[in-house]
Amino acid sequence: MPTRLLIHNGTIITFGTPCRVLEGQALLVEDGLITKIGPQDTIPGPFDKMIDAGGQVVMPGLVNAHMHFYSTLVRGLGKMAPSATFQEVLDNLWWRLDRQLNLDDVEMSAQVVLLDAIRKGTTTLVDHHASPFAITGSLDRIAKAVKVSGVRASLCYEVSDRDGGAIATEGLEENAAFARRCAREGDPQLRALFGLHAAFTLSDATLDRAAALGRDLGIGFHVHVAEAASDVSANLQEHGLTPVARLHAHGLLGGKSIAAHAVHVTDADIDLLAATDTFVAHNPQSNLNNAVGIADLLKLTARGVRVGLGTDAMTVNMLEEIRVAMWAQHLRQDHPSCGFMEVAGTLFGRNPELASRMWGFPVGTLQEGVVADIILVDYHPPTPFNDDTVLGHLIFGISQATVDTTICAGRVLMEGKRLTIDIDEPALAARSRELARKLWDRF
Repeated sequence: MPTRLLIHNGTIITFGTPCRVLEGQALLVEDGLITKIGPQDTIPGPFDKMIDAGGQVVMPGLVNAHMHFYSTLVRGLGKMAPSATFQEVLDNLWWRLDRQLNLDDVEMSAQVVLLDAIRKGTTTLVDHHASPFAITGSLDRIAKAVKVSGVRASLCYEVSDRDGGAIATEGLEENAAFARRCAREGDPQLRALFGLHAAFTLSDATLDRAAALGRDLGIGFHVHVAEAASDVSANLQEHGLTPVARLHAHGLLGGKSIAAHAVHVTDADIDLLAATDTFVAHNPQSNLNNAVGIADLLKLTARGVRVGLGTDAMTVNMLEEIRVAMWAQHLRQDHPSCGFMEVAGTLFGRNPELASRMWGFPVGTLQEGVVADIILVDYHPPTPFNDDTVLGHLIFGISQATVDTTICAGRVLMEGKRLTIDIDEPALAARSRELARKLWDRF
């Protein structure tokens, strides 16, 4: 990793509030941090490395607030029965898949998708893992892939009672063991949350055990919340509470926790999410794919809920996801001109806030003193490009451009569209196909 890296001749987009465009500025990275942004002639050399960003925008590495690495090896699989409901999607595909995963599959899934993340400029990912018959050590295997890739990731194991009490207990222990590892090692690439599947597959006893462990460990929870109407009806029928109210009753909401989806939430639920400062991860492509509905992003944000953007494994391309979020919100509101700032705020504002809170240092913006997560994207703006127009360029133009260079914490992971990390990508893909064939046979 270069000790002093200068990126010059590009147009800098800062993200944050406000999101600014800086012309004629260079950016100096020293020991993994951005230490200077200013005219190049004000930044003295020598430099270990210089990157000419002419014809490119220089912007922060992107953050994915909800991801499932383990789904990677399902690509192209056609063996599941047709599914007419979300519960059938779970029964026929995802719960069948996760029961067949072994630890080699788990690590390979992460390796493959993390390379794709580098190519798409996504440098920070919040993952949610499930492999109920290969639990112990699964998060360490994913962490191994994260370390090799050079990106940053928060990991957790998806605890559920759907496969029995012993497996739920093993999931609780896996979360706790990995959280203790992160606390012990202090590795800036890795963070831990406490993973839970969804309230409808969790008993009160398991929720209480998770809450107690999470409190002792000082970490938040990552859980699917009201993704489908069936989650709400099951909780109301069995417990007399909505998923949000039930999770709150067990002490699982809060400023360190992520509620993924929040599609079917009531006004009272929204008030609870806002009052507890729980982060909501919106996943529009997945919600559309599963036909479960679209979260009311405008209502959530208007009522004070912090809403960021995840992909739920549909992609690692965050700029693709935000475009879908825009169109989906127009449909949800039956209004083709609404929600621009609310949608833009998810990826360019809230996701950096989430990552910064989780890691304990600033992540996801370009400013002096911030960790150097930087991507260079090929883009010649065909219309005026300034602070007032930058969000439109990001969503309607830069989102369609190609990422040329990806840097995480000052380490160059891709340059000139070629990976620079020590991975034989064709060999990795061949090994992945071999594992996938065996997985599909078991499936």
